[in-house]
Amino acid sequence: MGLEENLPSGVLLTNVEKLVNWTRKSSLWPATFGLACCAIEMMTTGASRYDLARFGMEVFRPSPRQADLMIVAGRVSNKMAPVLRQIYDQMPEPRWVLAMGVCASSGGMFNNYAIVQGVDHVVPVDMYLPGCPPRPEMLIDAILKLHAKIQDEPLGAKRAAELAESGHRTPMVPSSVKYAPKSKQLGALKGVSTPDIPNILEPGAQPKDTYKELPSLADAARLTGGESK
Repeated sequence: MGLEENLPSGVLLTNVEKLVNWTRKSSLWPATFGLACCAIEMMTTGASRYDLARFGMEVFRPSPRQADLMIVAGRVSNKMAPVLRQIYDQMPEPRWVLAMGVCASSGGMFNNYAIVQGVDHVVPVDMYLPGCPPRPEMLIDAILKLHAKIQDEPLGAKRAAELAESGHRTPMVPSSVKYAPKSKQLGALKGVSTPDIPNILEPGAQPKDTYKELPSLADAARLTGGESK
């Protein structure tokens, strides 16, 4: 079964902006930049158990000239900050930065003179990932959210002005919800038929609507005939 069998008359229509953004998000090459313990989780994410190759990201580039995503994994010291900035400046445009872990995002527990209190003091950050350290599943979720952000990026100043005027914002829907089969939404609660589960995957659904419709533990237990703990 090829792609042509799922398209009407074998024709696919799109626009240049969506096509360019699709190619960018589908071939992100991260720069090798592990600074502390979060780098172990980042390396685990690239290994066979979690397999970043599914998203076209299996190649961690040793050269910033060949990378377009910097994953800052770990705390950034004041001595390392100029090096980080130099590597960022050597990356070609367009480029993105993911602050992995609480230390890279805000300094974490290292509230002292030696550690930069947030890598956004050195480079612009596109996605923040909390945790100490965040698990590989969390890193994959942050990468998929960055994919969604890249897919919505405008091409050109005129297009950017139009989106800013319209107030457009990319919805940050959890990956476990966004990519779940519709028949298994909300974890496919035992004993609950599909029509009873609210459809939270409708196009244009906002994150606040998603969380509002998620059942509480007590409701889930009542629907499944069990007891909440």
